[in-house]
Amino acid sequence: MTRPHILHLHSSFSLGGKEWRAVRLMNAFGDAARHTIVSGVPDALDAQDAIAKGVAYEIAQDPPPLTGRPSVARYEAIARFMRRFDLVLTYNWGAIDGVMAKRAFAKGTPPLVHHEDGFNADEAGGLKIERNLYRRIALPAAHALAVPSEALERIALGIWKQPPARVHRIANGIATALYAKKPDPKAIPGLVRDDTHVVIGALSGLRAVKDLPALIRACGGLSGKFRLVIVGEGPERGVIQQAAAAMGIADKLIMPGFLPEPHRYVGLFDILALSSQSEQFPVSVVEGMAAGLPIASPPVGDVPQMVSAQNAPFIARYMGEVRLRDVIQPLLLDADLRARVGAANRAKAQAEYDEAVMIARYRALYAEAMGDARALG
Repeated sequence: MTRPHILHLHSSFSLGGKEWRAVRLMNAFGDAARHTIVSGVPDALDAQDAIAKGVAYEIAQDPPPLTGRPSVARYEAIARFMRRFDLVLTYNWGAIDGVMAKRAFAKGTPPLVHHEDGFNADEAGGLKIERNLYRRIALPAAHALAVPSEALERIALGIWKQPPARVHRIANGIATALYAKKPDPKAIPGLVRDDTHVVIGALSGLRAVKDLPALIRACGGLSGKFRLVIVGEGPERGVIQQAAAAMGIADKLIMPGFLPEPHRYVGLFDILALSSQSEQFPVSVVEGMAAGLPIASPPVGDVPQMVSAQNAPFIARYMGEVRLRDVIQPLLLDADLRARVGAANRAKAQAEYDEAVMIARYRALYAEAMGDARALG
C-alpha cells in the first residue's frame, strides 16, 4: 500500500481528550500517512494547532453533514465521501452517522474504526435508550470499536451488544518521562509560586459536563491558603468566574486559557483536581500522576482504578462538591502526604500509562484494519 489517506470524522476538533489522542497518533505516524479532518462544528478546529510540522493533513472543505435527522440521502453522501480514503476513523456519538452510513452503503467504502471516549452532559446521568439502539444497529459495520476505559468496555460488550473480538480497550498514554522533568516556573501566566499557598490545578475544557463550578464551590469551603488554576478554554468561562465571585475566591482563581505542552507546567501544581460529571479514562489524571501529584476526584469512569492504592482515599465515594472538598482538604494541609501519594502515582503512571504502548496498539489496529501490517511505519 502507498502512504494511506486517513479520514477523521469528529463531532468537533477542539482540543479535548479524544482530539489530543488523535493528534498524538497523527504526530507519531509522521509521514507514513496523510490525513483529512472533518469537524461537525466547522469553527471548532483549535486542536490542529497541536499537529506537528511535517504531518500531511487538511481540514475538509464542505463535507457532508455528520448530524441531522436520519436520512438515506445524507447517509449516501457520507458514504460517497468516505470512498476517497483508505481508512475512516470516527469519534464519539457526534460522528456515529459515519458508521451508520457505512452500514447502509457499505459497497466500496474503506474499513472503519470507531472510537468511543465518553459521554456529554446529556448522558452523564444515564445512557439514552435510543442512542444505545442506534449504536447496536450501526456498530456491526465497524471493523473495530476502540475504547480507553474498563467502564466503556463493559458498556460496549453489554449494553451495545458488541462481540468481544470487535472491542479493543487501549488505555490512553503519555510521554511519562517528560513529566518527571522540572517544570518551567513561568509556564502559567499569572501564577507565581510561593511557600505559603498550595496550588490546586485542573486541566479541562470549560464545558458543562466538566462541572468546574462544583470545583470552585468545593475550594470555597477549604480551610487553608491555596490558589486554584484552571487550564483550558471553552464556553463555561463566565459561569466559572461568576461562581468564584459568589464564593469569595475570585482573587484565588487563575484561568490562563489553553496552554500547550502540559509537561512544562503540570508540575507547578501541588494537587490535581477533577469535578466532572462524566469521564472515562481522563488524560489529565495520567498527566498529574506522571508529574508526581495526588489526584482529588469524584468516582467517575476509571479514575478510582487509575490512581495508586495510596491515592484511593482521595477519590470521593460519591458525587458532590462537599465530598470533593473533603478529599482535597487533607491534601491541602499535609505536604508530606502529598509527596507520598504523588510518588506512588508517578511510579504507576510510568509502569502502566506510557504512550509507547498506546501508539503501538493503535498502529497495529489501524494497520490490521487496512490489511497491511507494514502500514503506518
